[in-house]
Amino acid sequence: MKEIIIASNNKEKIKETQEILKEYKVISMQELGVSLDIKEDKKTFEENAIKKAKTIAKLLDGKICIADDSGIEIEYLNGFPGVLTKRWNIGTDRERNLEIIEKLKGVSRDKRKISFITAIALSYGEKTLCEIGKIDGFVAEKIKGENGFGFDEIFELENGKTLAQISPEEKNQISARKIALEKLRQRLSIL
Repeated sequence: MKEIIIASNNKEKIKETQEILKEYKVISMQELGVSLDIKEDKKTFEENAIKKAKTIAKLLDGKICIADDSGIEIEYLNGFPGVLTKRWNIGTDRERNLEIIEKLKGVSRDKRKISFITAIALSYGEKTLCEIGKIDGFVAEKIKGENGFGFDEIFELENGKTLAQISPEEKNQISARKIALEKLRQRLSIL
């Protein structure tokens, strides 16, 4: 089984990636004793993902490494928070979610459009690939659901359920991460 190192310490992201890329042995950086926090200082999700994947692949002597940068863009707020998704508010996921709900207080559902974007880069030193996954929905008016992480509890699907209200298996079928990983999987045959 081919190994892929994931440049993340986020247990939920690691688990989700392992569930999606079942035919590979997905190993976290932590399992290899690598502790490196790479600054996400680029202007796009793709550039941040590529920077992380290349850095870790180089550090691990060309082992296959994947890294992502994800975030949300809210149409009513002109794409905010975008690449600053995790950095615009240093609080918890819940605190960020409540602040977003507050920013959209009184705004009708049709103007609460949100996109969840995941850029996933794969690098093994000689070559780097990057794919984008995107799903669209609405910002919920309140926190809903117990599953998931990050913005799942406020990311409402067309049917009115948030990503946190569906099962992990259902989410893995439609998530931006799944879309990006599926695109990458189709290109993995070149390795």
